[in-house]
Amino acid sequence: MLTDTLEKNKKAFDQALDTFKPTLKAEDVGRIIELNGPIMQATGLAGAFADELVQCEDGTLGLVAGLMPDSVGIILLGRGETLRAGMEIRRLQREVDMPVGRELLGRVIDATGRPLDSKGPLQELERLAVERPAPAIMERAPVSEPLQTGIKVIDSLIPIGKGQRELILGDRQTGKTAIAVDTIVNQKGKDVICIYAAIGQRDSSVAKVLQSLSEHDAMSYTIVIVAGGKEAPGLQFITPYAACTLGEYFMRQGKDVLVVYDDLTRHARAYREISLLLERPPGREAFPGDIFYVHSRLLERSTHLRKEHGGGSLTALPIIETEAQNLSAYIPTNLISITDGQIYLSPDFFAKGFLPAVDVGKSVSRVGGKAQRSAYHGLTGKLRLSYSQFEELETFARFATRLDEKTKFALERGRRVREILHQNRFSPLDDFQQVAVLEALTNGILDTIPLDTIHEAEHLISSRVNSELPNICRNISQGKTLTDEEKNDLLAFCIKAVKDLVRQDTNGNTPDAAKTD
Repeated sequence: MLTDTLEKNKKAFDQALDTFKPTLKAEDVGRIIELNGPIMQATGLAGAFADELVQCEDGTLGLVAGLMPDSVGIILLGRGETLRAGMEIRRLQREVDMPVGRELLGRVIDATGRPLDSKGPLQELERLAVERPAPAIMERAPVSEPLQTGIKVIDSLIPIGKGQRELILGDRQTGKTAIAVDTIVNQKGKDVICIYAAIGQRDSSVAKVLQSLSEHDAMSYTIVIVAGGKEAPGLQFITPYAACTLGEYFMRQGKDVLVVYDDLTRHARAYREISLLLERPPGREAFPGDIFYVHSRLLERSTHLRKEHGGGSLTALPIIETEAQNLSAYIPTNLISITDGQIYLSPDFFAKGFLPAVDVGKSVSRVGGKAQRSAYHGLTGKLRLSYSQFEELETFARFATRLDEKTKFALERGRRVREILHQNRFSPLDDFQQVAVLEALTNGILDTIPLDTIHEAEHLISSRVNSELPNICRNISQGKTLTDEEKNDLLAFCIKAVKDLVRQDTNGNTPDAAKTD
């Protein structure tokens, strides 16, 4: 029996040899002639094109970035610790791309699609180029739906719309990443796919973000793309484009997508390092002349598509770090001019404990107001005016011994506005909860209670409003304008809640809502 099996195998092998027809295929094979940190020069790749993916003998990937008559400049997409001059390098004859698909939800990957978590290898997925043109003007629709962050100061005074590009900037350690992560956590149950791109971050910082997302069950609708500070500058450079490509894949399917780029300051520094090593002429602050185009071509891909093109949206929250509150530095001014507004976090507010440390006077949203829920419209003007008057009077009042009643009232109201806008992390409020609290604030209902019980009143109102006024809450969430009768019912509810708080405090009891704060 064994002999028969061997004979059959031999016949099959001979038949395969007879039918095999070898074909010749021309292939560019080059060799490394110079290594210079994250850059290498290679020769023999005459047919290479810009942004082509190449692979070294040890498996390290590279991106063609410089085309010279006798050599090719290549950006390494890996550390390349085993690379040596003389090694072979081959063209892959495709642009730098990455896998896309719903299977990536909940995963942690790098910009080339390599898994960085312990959930096993990725299945075969569709791949798209990381560098793609922005949607045409005729494919775009106006920003019309709000992206609720759950943060009162942002949703009321600096609203963000789906498809908008809203910059988050401030000095280091002022809570920029915290706002972005809180926004991702607030998208739970709202059918928004979130992508967090960590660019040049410390491993410990990325681990904290992953832990926060996991603890609040946000990883089920989130994809994390990481290029740590120890990774090659080339990998850091392509990471935001890879995140945007992944977001565009879902946007074209009609989904709403939120992409956080954390942060583009490190991205710009990585590109500066690459450009200087490629011997490109430096400009202001040694950044290359095309640094504006590098960021604009990324952020222009964020938009809201018309229904015939899928109807999805891609909202971008780029983050940058300022130095010594210098908003007029090169990279901050570039990104402020590209985006549709900015949220500025003040280190002075952060040091005083006013969290989130949003400086309302220096923050703006240029298109988000049109997408904001109608119920906010009558509140935001009063709120912003009260807060700006308070900030102006607070400094003056320190030097005054006697103040008139009008000034005292403005200061007391302003203190309550600032206290209400204070919000702990991972405590998002729905839009109807925010409207109820702000209605009570702007109509003076909270003026009658001590400042230290403001948050008790807020918690009492926000926890009861949906159960006692479900129809009004539904109308607010649907973007409907409240009628005068509905506003009166809402104010009556707020007055009743504050009276209940005062009555319980008088009896020496703490409301259940306050205990859970």
